[in-house]
Amino acid sequence: MRSRQIRLWLLVVVLIVPAERLFGLQSSDVPTNVAYVSEEEGGISVIDLSTLKVIRSVQPTDLSPRGLAVTFDGKYVITSNKNTSDVAVFNTPNLSLLRRIHVGESPEFIKINLAGDRLFATFEPSSQGGPPGAPKEGAVKEGAAKTGAAKTAEKDDEDNGPPAQIATFHIGDWTPGPVSTAGQETEGIEFSPDGKLMLVANESQETIGVFDETTGRHLRDVDLKPYGIRPRGLKVSPQGNQYAVTMEGSGTLLTMDASLKVIKSVPTAAKPYGVAFDRAGKRIFVSAAQAGKLQVFAADSLQLLAEVPTGKRCWHFTFTPDDSKILLACGRSNNVVLIDATSYKPLGTIEGLKLPWGILTYPRSYGSLGLP
Repeated sequence: MRSRQIRLWLLVVVLIVPAERLFGLQSSDVPTNVAYVSEEEGGISVIDLSTLKVIRSVQPTDLSPRGLAVTFDGKYVITSNKNTSDVAVFNTPNLSLLRRIHVGESPEFIKINLAGDRLFATFEPSSQGGPPGAPKEGAVKEGAAKTGAAKTAEKDDEDNGPPAQIATFHIGDWTPGPVSTAGQETEGIEFSPDGKLMLVANESQETIGVFDETTGRHLRDVDLKPYGIRPRGLKVSPQGNQYAVTMEGSGTLLTMDASLKVIKSVPTAAKPYGVAFDRAGKRIFVSAAQAGKLQVFAADSLQLLAEVPTGKRCWHFTFTPDDSKILLACGRSNNVVLIDATSYKPLGTIEGLKLPWGILTYPRSYGSLGLP
């Protein structure tokens, strides 16, 4: 009798395990050694890092993904969607859309806090954004160049309009948390090494806003006007002893110490945005989007060590999890550029993407949207 019961239980186990795999309930279904790419023209692509080929692409209806995050367990990919004022949550085994959560007008940068339990998303009520390439209300006709006055008027609208906001959501049940009021055109988000502070780059105000991570309360601003124009990228070092900031308008890279006092600043090539330290914290990598270069600086002296040609409008980049390669999402080239992370030699491209904006990996690795 007992042996019959054992055989019955074994049969149940054999039947249940395939069913769990079929319905995606096992942790083994989380893809590993992959990179995710958000594409402003509506798609999300998955790159197999062992073959460096796109293995999956999805294009959900009416999404224009920019900001990109992957939960620490690898189960969810999250995008911020410029034209639909929301964030979208996808499960990773097949990138099926699980839910869309309203945020506010023109969401852009998203980041998960150090505890891995909350998502932070910036949005810009004063943004003049719209579908990529689409004319804005009152804009000049397609093919016509904007006059200096038109550019100035548009910038004035953004600089003097409602301030940016930072929404928060609890990962898992996706319930909303505190919403912070930031400065004009808030871009990059970073957290202090102890996780207690949230830092944001206020592009139009030339400041770094400092907030209480838990409550969202604004604590102070760090004035960067003496050093440059339009801060965008913001990254803490792996050791937690300094921060790196890129200033797009002036072409500037600066470092701040743990108390947010500026240490040093140097010029970069045109339009720097994405910035990241390497795992050892000895090098700072900067993607100069307009110049079409990835620049490498010594983290202590900010001496320029190397620069590598890339594609057009490469805003964000990531190391591979083994730190051997760098992948850059190059929007106007519609590809991902591959570079050796030690020799800085170009390794090729991955073609066929549609206006790629963000890129990161799972397992998590260092990069402009990734670690630390």
